[in-house]
Amino acid sequence: MRTKTTAMVMAAVLILFFGLQGCASMGGDPTPYEGYTNVYLQNNIHGYTRVSRGKTEHLASYANYVQPDTGHFFVPVNTAVSVGKWRGGFTLTRQDNSQLIYFEYRSGNMAGMSVEEYLNIITGPEKAYLKGLSATDRKGIKEGRALKGMTKKGVRIAWGYPARHKTPSLDDNVWTYWRNRWVMKAVTFSGGKVASVR
Repeated sequence: MRTKTTAMVMAAVLILFFGLQGCASMGGDPTPYEGYTNVYLQNNIHGYTRVSRGKTEHLASYANYVQPDTGHFFVPVNTAVSVGKWRGGFTLTRQDNSQLIYFEYRSGNMAGMSVEEYLNIITGPEKAYLKGLSATDRKGIKEGRALKGMTKKGVRIAWGYPARHKTPSLDDNVWTYWRNRWVMKAVTFSGGKVASVR
């Protein structure tokens, strides 16, 4: 009897272990998000790559991982994408190269903003209007960086919409972003332009 019980416990542990391993990878083709099947990014999307179970995955977040280090990438503003459903937020699929990006989204850290409200900020049916931006803004947007002298609009396009739990309003003079999952970066504005990035 003891041997039978031990065998059942071991079987349950193995099923749980391999089941959780399957959850570690994103997997599967996302279901299209209705109304967002060929839209344009209104800002750069920053993210990072990781290898899970031998498969390379591209991840991004409402927290905007802006550190240009190993594994970092960014998708330029005005890139055409389709949006899909995903349990952790949503997915973005680039129309130019089919790159699939899993985008983490937490409504609680965005002051209750729904996924649709957020998508209406970071995507649109038309390309973002970039004319009239300064040379510094255009340089920062192209390089995916926040540069001294950039305007708030330029930074928002270059680094994305800041997470509201750390930047409640775009009228604030300090916007918080993340270098990666653990380290924050602060952009300080003076007179509507970037004074420092630290």
